[in-house]
Order: sequence, then C-alpha cells, then structure tokens
Amino acid sequence: MVNQLILTVTRACNLRCSYCPTAKDGWPSLSESDARRAVSMFSDDFGGGSIKMFGGEPLLVPDVVKAALDEAKDRENIRWVYLSTNGLGLDSSWLEFLSSYPKAILTISMDGRPEDHRGQRRAVNDGVPDSYEHLMTLLPQLLQTPRVVITQTIAPATAVRAAENFAHLLSLGFWRFNFLPGYYIPWRSNQLDNLDVAFNDIARLIEQRWEQLDRTYIRNLFTLAPTPFFNTGLVVDSDRTIHPSNVGLSGALDHTRDQTIIGTLDDPPSMETLQAGAARVSGLIETALPAKVWESTQAVDQKLSAFCRSLYPHWARYKRRRDAA
Repeated sequence: MVNQLILTVTRACNLRCSYCPTAKDGWPSLSESDARRAVSMFSDDFGGGSIKMFGGEPLLVPDVVKAALDEAKDRENIRWVYLSTNGLGLDSSWLEFLSSYPKAILTISMDGRPEDHRGQRRAVNDGVPDSYEHLMTLLPQLLQTPRVVITQTIAPATAVRAAENFAHLLSLGFWRFNFLPGYYIPWRSNQLDNLDVAFNDIARLIEQRWEQLDRTYIRNLFTLAPTPFFNTGLVVDSDRTIHPSNVGLSGALDHTRDQTIIGTLDDPPSMETLQAGAARVSGLIETALPAKVWESTQAVDQKLSAFCRSLYPHWARYKRRRDAA
C-alpha cells in the first residue's frame, strides 16, 4: 500500500526564499477537478493514507486546496491532510475552517526572529505583505488552531543563529516543530559547523522543556524518508503528471522528471509501476547534482539525523513521565 499522496497544487509562490530549491515559474496549477480526481484515485486505487499539499504556495490556489480537503473529508481511509504554507494566504476564515476540519494539519514555514525571517524571504513584488507581520496579526488565533506545526527553516547564513531563532518561536507560544535546514544548496564548512552547534543547543532547549513536562513535539522524530528533503509516495505534480517522488520540484533536478514520470491523472500507474519507480529515485539524484551540492545535502541530512538520534532517549523518558502524570 502507498501511504501518502503528495499534491503539488501549484508551483507559483509569492516569495523567493534563499534556501528554496523549487522551480516556480512557467508551470500550470492543478484544477479543482484534478485535485478531486487525485484524492479519489489515491483512496480508491492505492488504499489511502495521508495527503500532503505543497507548492510553491498552495494558498495561491485556495479553491484547489479546498476541493482536495472536501474530497478527502468523508473518506475513512484518509487519515490526515497536511497543508504546508508560508502563511501569507491565511486569514481568520481559513483558520476557522481548518479548526473545524478534523483531519487538517497546518504546517507554517518560519525562519525565527523577524530580522532573519524577513532577511531570507524576498517578495516577488511590492504588493506582497510582510510575511512575519502578517503571521503576528494572526498569532492569537493560530495558537488556538489545532495541530499547527512550525517548520523552522535554517539557511546556511542563519545557521549560526538557529538556536536563538528556535527560542524566539517558542516564545511566541508554538510547541509543535519540524526542522528543515537548506537542502540541495551548497554549504561552506563553517556554516556546517554552525549547524552542528545550533542543533546541539536546540536539543538542550528541547530536553529542558521535556524535563519540565512542557509540551514540545518534534515531527522529525517520527518521519523517515529515503531521499533527503523530498517526499515519496503517489506524487501528482502541478502539470498532472505522476511520479514516485517530488524530486523534480528542484530546479537543479528538473531534468530528472523525464526519468521519474510513471503516468498522468488520465493514465495512472499501477502499484507495481509506482514501486519500481520509487526504487530508482535515489540513484538519480546523486548523479544529477553537482558534487558540492550533493556533499552539502548529505552533510546537512547527517546532522539532522544525529540531532534526532540524540533526542530519542529524552523523548521516551518524557513520554513515560507524561503518561504517568
């Protein structure tokens, strides 16, 4: 069984973040009927599981997002629907809707303190609001919205301040986190050293919170992907093609899409074809990337993995104490 559907509802985005590898321009978006068709196919033909909606920025096509949510709502074999966003498309109505939707997990990408958040995110035009300020206007309602996860993105330039940025996000009242250092971009050796120190400092902050039985959830501890950063499963790209991984989102890996395509919404793959395609993905990436970028990606992923391994014993102790309490 395939356990997740990855929907790239659009590649368009209203920000250009320093660490984002996604190729954004010149692509179509899925239609509402495409989104419904993908969800029904995943549920009826592939056994269901969880759905993850990505972009670009999904909330630039809100009707498509709502169509997918509506199609998934009453299907018993779909457990969770993840919506990943930079937050600019959120408003009070969206948060009310997601609060009432029993399967929604809202994941918001943030860098940390306002100076680093703003410094890494360039708006595509003058009409795009300040993303940090926009989220702060919604903060009271965000903190009341169930299942909000903050993805703390860590650029090479901000790795030296990543622990401070984490502390800032904690101070805002968030307690569910996912850590995402920059993948598929080059890192200098001193920046990797900074990331090491930062993960150690972040781990200590988390351990202290768990010792005090403060609610702190780290999603990285419960996710395992065969390919760094990218998602595997039934992947429907914004042009309606189907792949076993969304590696083709990266501009540096766009040329691999011809090798990973296994069908379309009009001609979907079999389970066997999907599984065979997934087995080929990892080998494609190493040969398709510049050596420096691949080495950086491996190094970053190893540091994130070591961070997770260091936390597992503390998480187990925290969970035992929390359950006993």
